[in-house]
Amino acid sequence: MEFDHIHFYVQDAQRTRDWFIHYLGFQGIGSWNQVHTQTEIVYQGSVYFLLSSPLTSESPVARFLQVHPSGVADVAFQVQDLELRIKPLIQQGVKVISPLKFYHDQGETIKWLTLKGWQGLRHTFIEQIGTHSGKMIPGFPRLLPQDHSTLLGIDHVVLNVKSGDLKKAISWYNHYLGFEAKQRFNIQTERSGLQSQVLVHPQGQVQFPINEPASSNSQIQEFLDLNRGSGIQHIALKTSDLVQKVQDLRQRGLSFLTVPGEYYLQLQNRWLHQPLSVDWEQLKRYQILVDWETSTPEAMLLQIFTQPIFEQPTFFFEFIERKICQVQGQLRQAEGFGEGNFKALFEAIEREQIKRSS
Repeated sequence: MEFDHIHFYVQDAQRTRDWFIHYLGFQGIGSWNQVHTQTEIVYQGSVYFLLSSPLTSESPVARFLQVHPSGVADVAFQVQDLELRIKPLIQQGVKVISPLKFYHDQGETIKWLTLKGWQGLRHTFIEQIGTHSGKMIPGFPRLLPQDHSTLLGIDHVVLNVKSGDLKKAISWYNHYLGFEAKQRFNIQTERSGLQSQVLVHPQGQVQFPINEPASSNSQIQEFLDLNRGSGIQHIALKTSDLVQKVQDLRQRGLSFLTVPGEYYLQLQNRWLHQPLSVDWEQLKRYQILVDWETSTPEAMLLQIFTQPIFEQPTFFFEFIERKICQVQGQLRQAEGFGEGNFKALFEAIEREQIKRSS
């Protein structure tokens, strides 16, 4: 299982497309209008986003926006043996939103169907069969290009759920979709906290952390209040050179969460006995978070987080680089999610929350 694409429901698809092109450097590669809905497609590397807005009140996007602000409606997964994989889920009672469909073009065949995920989040399952000469998107009538860029793909997608639902959401994704528990976090600050469980799929690269608030004033609770329910809080995009990527994005005018100088002083103290040199001033200048495992400090985890991108502060992007090092003749990549970075992110969002409430 891999991430295939993400489908956003937004107020204005064209304006959102232009934002992705201008601020993130994506390319607009297609659009189509149904009777009630307009959809734009943007991509970069292997990352594809669908952006839909309503043309009439009959649009499913209009119904979504009556309840939620702009955000993610569908996290789509690429799978093999779609019909074999989906049959037992349907037998167990998972709700089918859109039944199995097929489309054929230029030697490629795509199969897909959409299931109801946690609390209304949708999951489209896609199988593409053929020579893989291009990307196929459900409902879009032609092959789409793929390029090679410093944006390598989707690293993870984060779901926020209400207090008391974390175990139930974990159980749902484990029982029906086969996800397994990996890292668990209990983050506390002087003001608030959260609990988080990272889920991974054993067949592929999909990572799916789930958060719940640990206090009534948590920024996770603020998300739930503003989103009017559970939903996707952020998407992490992988890059091979985060410093260069951040330079480019800042030149485009993209805004990021700020990190206090004390964070980098603490990192330098941790790094004192490590053999490698690190340009701390550069990392501080670009506000990049850093973490590593003591056994393999060269395999650093670099992360940065944007300011919220929609009208409500409910969704943002992360950019992440998992550095690779050689250990005993074998290549190792930074894995998981550094607890130091996780807490730093929570504190950064909390500072923005405090600004909004003051």
